[in-house]
Parts: sequence; structure tokens; C-alpha cells
Amino acid sequence: MSRKSLVVPQAQPALDQMKYEVAQQFGIQWSSDGYNGNMTTRDAGIIGGNITRTLIQIAEQSLGSGTRRF
Repeated sequence: MSRKSLVVPQAQPALDQMKYEVAQQFGIQWSSDGYNGNMTTRDAGIIGGNITRTLIQIAEQSLGSGTRRF
């Protein structure tokens, strides 16, 4: 499995939406054509870090409620 492939490919739209929302929340310009190669490393880190934080919170809540999926 390559590093970029998703374990659950159906999650891609939700992850894309999360990227857009985090960028918007922090006032980071998100390209409407899908190309974000001109984004600064700092901005990409802010987006990625906040997505990771959110996904960890979701996993912790899932584990706390007793609904394990592994």
C-alpha cells in the first residue's frame, strides 16, 4: 500500500471537506482549482496538524464510547 492511498477510499470527500474547513478557519487561501502547490509549508502544517488533532479526538471518542472498529 502506498503512503498516499487511503484505508477507506470512501473517506476522501470528508477529508477534502475537512481540509477546506480548517483552511477557512485559519484564513488560509485554498485554491478552487485544486492546486495548492504555492501554499507555504507553515500553512500546510497548520491544516495537517489540525486535521490530525481532529481525527485523534474522533478516535478517542469512539474508543471511549466502546465502539471499537479494530
